[in-house]
Amino acid sequence: MSSKLKWLSITGLALGIGLAVAGGNKQEPLTPTTSGVETAIFAGGCFWCTESDFEKVEGVLTAVSGYTAGPEKNPTYKQVSSGRTGHTEAVKVTFNPDKVSYKQLLDIYWTTIDPTVENRQFCDTGSQYRTGVYYQGKEQKAAALGSLKTLEDSERFQKIYTEVQPFNSFYLAEGYHQDYYKKNPVRYKFYRYNCGRDQRLKELWGESAAQH
Repeated sequence: MSSKLKWLSITGLALGIGLAVAGGNKQEPLTPTTSGVETAIFAGGCFWCTESDFEKVEGVLTAVSGYTAGPEKNPTYKQVSSGRTGHTEAVKVTFNPDKVSYKQLLDIYWTTIDPTVENRQFCDTGSQYRTGVYYQGKEQKAAALGSLKTLEDSERFQKIYTEVQPFNSFYLAEGYHQDYYKKNPVRYKFYRYNCGRDQRLKELWGESAAQH
């Protein structure tokens, strides 16, 4: 059982009830309905934390939790958390490119993750917690690959495990996962602290680490 599944049980969030209430997941369209906004897909381990990190960035309109990079359609949290569907927890970030660029989001993204570990993030283990950037179109591809190369060339870390791949699909996570940090602030802060996320980020990135 993953650390997050244990946490859901400890805090009394009944997984079975949550899944039943949420119903089936649906693929979230990536073509914005509002002109002048763009979307980006990032996987940074626990999507509660990644969603929280990005929603605090000026120019980001929304960040929603979901599942990406797996072949199965309409996966549930229970299925993804087993580590057998190929998906990873991710967020879809909708942003105003006039206020924050995709490249700037990439720079922020790196400081919110530990790219030195494979198939885990902080206290959560399994391929469903692997980190990744899932680009859409030529411009995002160039920016994402360029950002990865810059980090690799810096030789800051011996090896980087974060995958940079073309986007394939994004399925919304169940309703009880959305805005978890807002709905359950005390539980969220306790989980994040006990997972050692910010402590490890500070070790890796120093003062440039995202502090949330």
